[in-house]
Amino acid sequence: MIRALDRWLPSYLLRDRRRPAATAENPAHVFLAVCDHFEPFHHTDKAGALRALSDWEALWPPLVEAFRDSSGRGPRHSFFYPVEQYDEEVIERLAALCEKTGSEVEVHLHHENDTAETLTAQLRAGTANLARHGLLSRAADGAPRYAFIHGNWALDHSHPRGRHCGVPDELAVLRRTGCYADFTLPSAPDPAQTRTVNSVYYAREDGLPKSHDRGIAARSGVTGALAASDEHLLLIQGPLGLNWRRRKWGLLPRLENGDLTGANPPTPGRFQLWTEICPHVKDGPPWIFVKLHTHAGIPRNYRSLLGGAGRHFHEGLAARARQDPALRCHYVTAREMANLVHAAESGAAGEPRAHFDAGLTPPPRLALRPPGEARA
Repeated sequence: MIRALDRWLPSYLLRDRRRPAATAENPAHVFLAVCDHFEPFHHTDKAGALRALSDWEALWPPLVEAFRDSSGRGPRHSFFYPVEQYDEEVIERLAALCEKTGSEVEVHLHHENDTAETLTAQLRAGTANLARHGLLSRAADGAPRYAFIHGNWALDHSHPRGRHCGVPDELAVLRRTGCYADFTLPSAPDPAQTRTVNSVYYAREDGLPKSHDRGIAARSGVTGALAASDEHLLLIQGPLGLNWRRRKWGLLPRLENGDLTGANPPTPGRFQLWTEICPHVKDGPPWIFVKLHTHAGIPRNYRSLLGGAGRHFHEGLAARARQDPALRCHYVTAREMANLVHAAESGAAGEPRAHFDAGLTPPPRLALRPPGEARA
């Protein structure tokens, strides 16, 4: 069905619309993570990739310095880099940009016709390459820990035609190789979209394709132990729904899937919708997890995010936070968002900043920066 409506619309319409109560004394904390399918080699060569990095190096640090969230930090960005396209010079420059701005690099992978064995080899090689540049969080034994986005959306062999993966036990492979959370979804209008929408949840690999179609919703005091389980993978979804504020032909609602593009940049109006449909940890504090995505290695997208449209959005976000005493906004990375989910599961409440680095530690490249701050 068009735009995969048959897969997700019933769940969206039947969703629980209740939100955690928020007041000036107990404000809602909105965590904003931009998870970038960062592909600087998209339809270009190395020279084009380096031009994209040069633009990021010129435009991103001033934007980070220009704005502050409710924690006193500038905007953050999570670059999910396609590890099958590893290039030492590109990654070193990206790592230096992250060191300067407090952003982070995670794992993106496009693959097809793989097996569990070949996928394991690709992930181990890819994480080792990134780790050499001081990127990725680390386990106690020094092994890389990473967040994941699946190229072409087909996580766990979920494309109905069997394309873009080949590994129906992919969730188990991810856990074995150090993945702490998946950030692929939503994928609509792609047919790999799950029935579960607007959720933070745990999926258990069952050996069949699309094991993450359903799962166990994150709940305070209940699901925290699943984070340490080798059998379950945490999935943090972005918004998926109908945007009646942005209509086609002035009549039909447009799809809202959290994608930030040159044609559909972030706006204060979209932010309002994200706060209404994005997930929180059940029975937890009024913390809302807004996971967005983009393909900002592509000029038409990053010029919007790093230019006037991006600045207008950050200005609007700051104005909204000043005007609403029951709202606090925080820029976070994917890793920090996962830490905050686990904090909410454990019963944390109040000021969330202390939980940004609790659990999954910062990458070595960033570990020496002042707590919670980007380097000037």
